[in-house]
Amino acid sequence: MNFDTVIDLGSDTLLLVLKLGVPLLLVAMAVGLFVSVLQTVTQIQDQTISHVPKLIATFLATLVLMPWALGELIDFATQLITNIPSTL
Repeated sequence: MNFDTVIDLGSDTLLLVLKLGVPLLLVAMAVGLFVSVLQTVTQIQDQTISHVPKLIATFLATLVLMPWALGELIDFATQLITNIPSTL
């Protein structure tokens, strides 16, 4: 396995991690922003209120995105396994 193959494999892996992680982070960020605005409007200053909605929204987003994420992971694993003979 040469240096270019390792770099390509690492790059593809990092892109897959970003592709799978960014939607969940965006959901958590959007819910956190909404809760922060709601806390500001209602003048509630409790710091723990924002955690529960973010956890619930991230869990629901994970359930909704699971088929797509598993499909992406299966495609990546299939690509890795089929390219083993060419990398040796």
